[in-house]
Amino acid sequence: MTEQIKVLIAEDNIEYAEFLKNTLEDNGITVVAVAHDGNRALEYIEEYEPDLVTLDIVMPLLDGVEVLKKLKERTLSKRPKIIVITGAHKENILALCMQNGADYYMLKPCDASVLVERIKTVCGMGDPAEKPDLSDRAFRRSMEINVTNMIHMVGVPANIKGYQYLRDAIMLAICENDLISAVTKQLYPRVAANYNTSASRVERAIRHAIEVACTRGNEEALYSLFGYTVSNAKGKPTNSEFIAMIADKLRLEMEVS
Repeated sequence: MTEQIKVLIAEDNIEYAEFLKNTLEDNGITVVAVAHDGNRALEYIEEYEPDLVTLDIVMPLLDGVEVLKKLKERTLSKRPKIIVITGAHKENILALCMQNGADYYMLKPCDASVLVERIKTVCGMGDPAEKPDLSDRAFRRSMEINVTNMIHMVGVPANIKGYQYLRDAIMLAICENDLISAVTKQLYPRVAANYNTSASRVERAIRHAIEVACTRGNEEALYSLFGYTVSNAKGKPTNSEFIAMIADKLRLEMEVS
């Protein structure tokens, strides 16, 4: 029998922490403790020696970035893997997390099945597919069809410039997850190079495409992907959130298939 994965949840929001706990336990993953602030998270990491920590960024006393920094300074008998799960969609924050030892990150709200698969993969107990190869014509064509179907489903019109930019950006993000933490510096310039345009034009066109989808698109499909982030109170998803959510969903589907 495969050894169970032990997880510590570090999450400020009590309701979301309960959701994470129930999700993991329903899928055979042991939750050893739940911490609602950064100091307690550090204490529990040393006490329970979890295999993995799901780490919120915005927490009292010590935020997630400070927790990561302090973990790097400490000599631990067992260093856990870290998946950052955050509603903070800022590239510089996500990049800072990766620089300070995070193994993976996910944007809230994250799909339960995706989270479970990511935990298994990060802990070396999943069956990750080989890294997708965009030079493989058959794979590229299959991925193009999947991405195109997805952005059609949410309501991005094919006759606007941002449609093609968005499709290319999602395909790149599927193959290279780290690009989501460097959207401005790497992802936009790479898409722009394909169309002999500027990164700023790519950013604006993608923003327009997302606004059109959120205003006139498939409300049910959008909500199934982005949940509360497309509510009136939260507004529209950011470019990086939109790209990351679709890329992660399609990446999981490709691994399953």
